[in-house]
Parts: sequence; structure tokens; C-alpha cells
Amino acid sequence: MTKMSARRVLAATCIGNFGEIYDFAVVGFSIPVLALHFFPGTDPTAALLSVFAAYAVAFFARPLGGLLFGYLADKIGRIRILSGTVILMSAGTALIGLLPTYATIGIAAPIAFVLCRVVQGLAMGGETTSSTSFILEWSPDHRRGWYQGVNWFFSFCPNAFTALFVLGMQFWMGHAYTEWGWRIPFLAGGLVGVVGFWLRRKLDDPDEYKQAAKEAPADNPLRAAYRTGLRSMLHVIIIEIVLSIGAYILLGFMYTFLVKQAKLDTMLALVTNAIAIMVLSSFLAIAGALSDRFGRKPVMSFGAAWVALAAYPALQLAASGTFAGALIGQILLATGVGIYSGAAFITMPELFPTSYRATGLSISYQLAVAVFGGTTPFIATWLVRASGSPLAPGVYTAAAGVIGLVLIQWIPETRWTRLRTSVEDLPADGSPITAEQSGARHL
Repeated sequence: MTKMSARRVLAATCIGNFGEIYDFAVVGFSIPVLALHFFPGTDPTAALLSVFAAYAVAFFARPLGGLLFGYLADKIGRIRILSGTVILMSAGTALIGLLPTYATIGIAAPIAFVLCRVVQGLAMGGETTSSTSFILEWSPDHRRGWYQGVNWFFSFCPNAFTALFVLGMQFWMGHAYTEWGWRIPFLAGGLVGVVGFWLRRKLDDPDEYKQAAKEAPADNPLRAAYRTGLRSMLHVIIIEIVLSIGAYILLGFMYTFLVKQAKLDTMLALVTNAIAIMVLSSFLAIAGALSDRFGRKPVMSFGAAWVALAAYPALQLAASGTFAGALIGQILLATGVGIYSGAAFITMPELFPTSYRATGLSISYQLAVAVFGGTTPFIATWLVRASGSPLAPGVYTAAAGVIGLVLIQWIPETRWTRLRTSVEDLPADGSPITAEQSGARHL
């Protein structure tokens, strides 16, 4: 693959990712206004809990989407699935922007909203793992961490873009944004999906995938994942403890926390959250490159330790109600989550061989994100209410860091695994293999 074609493949994949994640993220940054229109009530906290529960529904649809689209990605190709998921996601997002509110159609409004979130969850279930598999199989072996980090940079930074876009709309429209302007970011998501589809349909599946498909064209990826991939799926779930809880404290909870608990101005809360997300996104690529040099497990261990030590003081700073406290606290947490995740995102797909990579990764990754990520905003909000302390989510996140740090020591080092066979090639004693032993490709 030439350098020019390499740039085109990476650009098309990442821009498609950007559009998909924008569509998914816009709900998280619209939670306060969505609570008003779809879950009204006399108790504002109860309304927030209701919309957070609806927010989590999409995460529980993700394993089903992962199972369906992951299986199809292994059977019929990565690009066909990536072209379909971007359209499905944009349709679900645009429909939210068109929904009548509770004041218009009553209980049908929140039901319709939840159904749209299910559509988004199904699409996301196929998107993230198919995209991850595609980039992994296309990348040169000695830079797999770096390319995967860049891929995931464009999966996280849309959260910052979305925050700033929502901020700009609120500033420009004033009270009208709460009344009807909130629909615009959702409708824009439909247009973004069309661009992503146009870019992706011109791509082709990686040679690694094509060659693996020729070797075992009749193999059933779901059966293979169940037969030989259960341990790798468990490893993915372990890896996700720190990643999902840490990331969704920032992505799904922190903005509302800053507004409702810290009493920070809405616009200042959005700005600080957007900056923190960009810091997290940047560390994904940096940590991915570091994992190419030093190995996946050392970088993950460092990131998990950082999260364990930084989570509680980060929430203390964020709860101060000041711009500086909110910014520093979120950056402190985002740095640790970014370092951990940059190595985690390349480790997880490397745990599976090419023949059933998308299937095995989709099932385990999406299930773990649903359990640990989708519930995090709800649990964090409940902990604040139940304990009476705004710092309770910091304890929860720190505990996740400690547990993750201990458990990931049992994860195999995957830096030089051969993609076709993955961890099946590792020595029986669990010791890592070298680049020479793996026959790594240096392009």
C-alpha cells in the first residue's frame, strides 16, 4: 500500500468514525434539555436519572449489534458493515431531532426516544469493533498501536467537537435553543452520516482479512469464537473495567455533574469538558505509539495506576465550582484514562485471530461497555444522591483503577502476536514473543 493510499484509507476510516461518534455523543451533551422535553417531572434529579437510564439503553443494544454486525464483518467483509452502520447511526440520530415531545404526545415521546437510542446502540455495536479490526489488519505490525491510537483519536474527539457545537448553539440561540434549537445538532447528525457513507464505500478490505478468508472460507466465526476465544473475551471484559468507567465519567456524567452539583455555568462546563476530552483523545495516539515501543501491558498498567491515584482528587477539583478546578480536575483524570486506553484499544483486537476477530471482539467489548460504561452516568448520579457527597463518583472510579491494575497483570502481552493466529502463537509459559519470532511486517 502506497503512502498516498495509506493516508486515504486512514482518513476515510477516521472521518467515518468522527461522524458516527458525533451522532452517539450528541445525546450525552443534550441530557439536561432532553430531560425537560422527554422526561418532565417535579423532581429534577428523578428526571435526570430517567434520561440517564434511557441513555444507557443504547449501551445494552450494543452487544446485540456487536453480535450481528461482528459476525457479518467476519463473513462478508469489514467495509460492507462499516458502510451500513454509519447510515443506521445517522438515521437514529436524525429521528431524535424530529420527535414530538412529551408535551405533544405524552408517554409515546420517551418510548420513541428510547427506540431511537436502540437503533443508535445497534449501529455502534457494529461500528467500533469493525473499524478497530479494519485498522488493525491494515496497519504495519511495528506501528499497530500508533495507527489504532489515531483511529480512536477520531472516535473520541467528536465528543469535544459536539460539546463546542452545542455550546455555540446555546450562545447563539439563547432561550430558543432549549425550546426548539436542540433539534439542530441531531438533524445535522443525519448529514454527517451521508458523508461518512460516501467516503467508506470507496474503500476495500485489508489483505490480511482477504487472505484469512481464503484459508478458512467456510468457518463459522461465532462457533470459532465460542470454541477457542472465550479466554480472550474474558480478557477484553477485564481490560474494559478501567477504560469504560473512566471514559464515561468524563463523556456521559461530568458535564451534568458540573452544572447540577458544582453549579458551574453551562457554557464553562462545556468548555472544560471539551478541553479534557481533547486531552484524552491526544493521549490515545501517544500511548498507542508508546505501546509499540515498550509493550501494551506496561502502558496499560501505568494508566490504570494513574486513574486509581487521580480519580478522587480530580472529582474534588471538579466539584469546587470554579473554572480552573473543573478544568484541572478533568484533565487530571483524562490523562490517566487516555494513557490506559491508548494501549487497551490495540490490545483488545490483537487478542483474537483474523478469522473471528470482529465477532469475538464485538461480543466481549460491547457487553463490557454496556455493563461498565452505559451504567456509569446512572451509578455516579445515584451515588451522589445516596451518599450525599458529590465526591462519591471519584471513589467509584478510583476503585475501578485499582481493580483493573490488578487484573490486567493476567492479560497476555500482544505487541508482536501474528494477527492470523493471535495469542494461539504465544509460548505455553505466557512469555512474550519477539518481532523476529512473529515475522512482523515493517512497511
